[in-house]
Amino acid sequence: MSGPMPLAGLRVIEFTHMVMGPAAGAILAGLGAEVIRVEPPGGDPTRGLIGSGAGYFPMYNRHKASLCLNLKSPEGLAAAKRLVASADILIENFRPGALDRLGLDYDTLAADNPGLVYCSLKGFLPGPYEGRTALDEVAQMMGGLAYMTGPPGRPLRAGSSVIDVTGGMFGVIATLAAIEERHRTGRGQKVQASLFETTVYLVGQHMAQKAVTGDAAAPMPARISAWAIYDIFETRDHPIFIGVVSDTLWEKFCALFGLDELWADKSLRHNNDRVHARDRILPVIRTLVTRFTRDEIIAKLEGTGLPFAPIGRPEDMAADRHLNDSGGLEPVILANGTTAALPTLPVEMAGARPGGPTTLSQPGVDMVRVFSELGYSAEEIADLLDRTGHPGTR
Repeated sequence: MSGPMPLAGLRVIEFTHMVMGPAAGAILAGLGAEVIRVEPPGGDPTRGLIGSGAGYFPMYNRHKASLCLNLKSPEGLAAAKRLVASADILIENFRPGALDRLGLDYDTLAADNPGLVYCSLKGFLPGPYEGRTALDEVAQMMGGLAYMTGPPGRPLRAGSSVIDVTGGMFGVIATLAAIEERHRTGRGQKVQASLFETTVYLVGQHMAQKAVTGDAAAPMPARISAWAIYDIFETRDHPIFIGVVSDTLWEKFCALFGLDELWADKSLRHNNDRVHARDRILPVIRTLVTRFTRDEIIAKLEGTGLPFAPIGRPEDMAADRHLNDSGGLEPVILANGTTAALPTLPVEMAGARPGGPTTLSQPGVDMVRVFSELGYSAEEIADLLDRTGHPGTR
C-alpha cells in the first residue's frame, strides 16, 4: 500500500463471512496490518452473492491475503491453529459456538498464544438473546433504528449495512484497546462487539431525548426538528438539502436571499422561536428555492458556512471531485479483471490517506507464501493444496 501503515507488523487472522467481520478486518488492513482470511475450499460464498450482496466482498476484503482450509479436516484444523499461533489478532463472526466446537475458541488458542487478542463479532453480547441469529436488518428492526428511519407505522432499514459496518468498527476499537493493554500486561484477551448493542448505541440519542423531555422521539420523517430550516427543498431542476442551524446563520441566510421581511421580524431571531414558527417560515423558503436551479443554490451557499447538500447517489461518488482530488478513492482490480474506484478509510494520518491501489485476492492465492513462512515443507504445502482443491500461486 502507498498510504500510512501505523499497524504494520500486526498479523490478523480472519475467520469471517458476509460484512461485519470482514469490515473489521478491512479497517485493520487499511491501516497497514497484515490480514489473512481463512476461507473454505473454493472460497468464501460471499464472493458469489448477487443483487444487494454483490458489493460485499470487494468492498470489505481488499488488502487481504487469502488461504483456503477445510477446518473440519484434521490437517486443515492443525494448519489453522498453527497460523493463529503466529498472530496478534483473530477476528471471527460466525454463529455462537461454531468455532468453539472446532477447538478454535479463545481459551484453547490463548494457551498456545497468550498475547492473542480474539475479536468475536456476534448478533448479541452475552445475555438472554445471545443464542439468536441476527443480521443487520434484524438488529435495525429490533433495536429501534428501523422505527426511527421510516414514516410512522412503516419501519424502514437504513440504505446500507450500517450496523454491520459500525459493529465491526466497535470491534476494531475494542481490539486496538486490547492491543494497547497488551503493551502493559503482555497478555491478550477476548473482546466482543455485536449488532444489537451497536444499534441501541446509535439510537441512544433518542433514548436520551425521552429522558430529557418526557416525550418519545418520533420517527425521523415525522420528527420535530431542532431547527426551522433543516429540510430537502425542490429547486427548478434537482432537490437540495439546506440547514440553518444557528442564529448567526439565520442572519446570513436572510441577507443572502434578500429575506428582509423575515429578518425584520424580531420574534424569529432565536432558534427555538423559529422552530415554533416553522409552519410560517417554511412555505416562504420553499417558494424562494424553486426560483433557482440546484447549481445556482450551490453557488450562492458555497463558502458561506451554511450547511447544504445536493442529493447524491452511491454511483455518483466515483466521479465526485472532492473524493478524487483528496485521495478518497482507490482503484481495485476486481475478480473479473475490471477496475473499480472504491472508498478508502475515511481518515487522514500525518497528511496522507491510508490505502492504495490493490487487486482483490483470489481464493487461496497466498497458501504457498504463508505456509512457507510458517515452516511447512513443500510436501506439506502440496498436501494442503491438494486437500483444498487449489493449486496455489504464491
